[in-house]
Order: sequence, then structure tokens, then C-alpha cells
Amino acid sequence: MSENEMNAVPLEYRTDEGQMNIVGFWIFLAAEIALFATLFATYAVLFGRTADAPTPGELFEPDIVLVMTFLLLTSSFTCGIAIHRMREGTVKGLLTWLIITAVLGLTFLGFEVYEFVHYVSEGATLPSSAFWSAFYVLAGTHGVHVALGIGWMVLLLIQLKQRGITAVTSRKVFIIGLYWHFLDVIWIFIFTGVYLIGMVI
Repeated sequence: MSENEMNAVPLEYRTDEGQMNIVGFWIFLAAEIALFATLFATYAVLFGRTADAPTPGELFEPDIVLVMTFLLLTSSFTCGIAIHRMREGTVKGLLTWLIITAVLGLTFLGFEVYEFVHYVSEGATLPSSAFWSAFYVLAGTHGVHVALGIGWMVLLLIQLKQRGITAVTSRKVFIIGLYWHFLDVIWIFIFTGVYLIGMVI
């Protein structure tokens, strides 16, 4: 491969190690899809089994859910800009947009914690019914993944500040981008399959 052809390849793909790690992460995401598919299937089976607890239609708040969705989808956009800045070789731009992405994700988590606390205060706790158990496990698992993603970004920000954009750091940034977009796709399914449907029962 000529030097011009090599320069046309994104930095994260220029080494065999980078290519293998990215392929390995796609395999990891396949396992994550299987995990969430199982949680969605469990939720579907237990849907509507609220026993004496409040129904989701009584507790789900459209405004909060829309704000959470806006925050997470916007963070996916800012994450994409971060990857673009990385490929331009702009460390400052990459750091800025990764920080914005992490802040949006953290704000999303804040709303989710508020939401859970509100539901619990209204009597919809984890052991109150099969439905609410399935809801908390599904939404909570996604929330934990978001929290892990934010922690991962913080560690990457430290590495980028110390080392700049290298074949190794660019690979890590690209992989966290894949992970973050994956979480946004999962949230779209939660938004439509859990919240929108739950609001009508």
C-alpha cells in the first residue's frame, strides 16, 4: 500500500492490532444485543402485569421522557462530531466534543435517577409487581451502560490530553463512539417499546 493510500485510511484502522480490536468490539456488541434482546423479551412477557401497583400510563411523564430522548440522541450527534474532529487531527476539537457528549450523557442519567425516585415514591418499586421489576431491570441496565460509557470517556479524555491523537487513542475513541451509538439505538427501542406503548395503558 502506497503512502497516499495509507493516509486515506482512518488512523484507527492503520495497524493490524487496531483492526482486530475494532472487529472484536463488534463481536462484543453482538453479545450486548443478545443481552438486551433477552431483557426486552422478558419485559414483553411481563408487560401489563402491574398487580396492585400503579400502571405505567399513570406514572410515565411524556415531557421527561422526551427530554431524556433529546439529550441522548443529541449526545450521539456530538459524539459523531468528536470522531470527525479526531480524523481532522484536531485534539482540542476532539476533547471539546467528547466533553459535551459526556455532559449530555450525565444529564440524561440525572433525569433517569429523578424518574426512578419519582416512580418509587408513587409505589412503583422493584418488588411491587412483575411489570415494574422488568422495567427497572431493562431501563436500569441501559442506565448502567451509559454510566460506564461516561466513565470510559473520562479515562479517554485523560489519555488524549497526555498522549494526543495516536493510532492507539484514535482506536479507543472510535470504539467508544461505536458503543455510544449502540446505546442510543437501544434507547430508541426503549422509548418506543416501553414508554410510548406504556403511556397508553
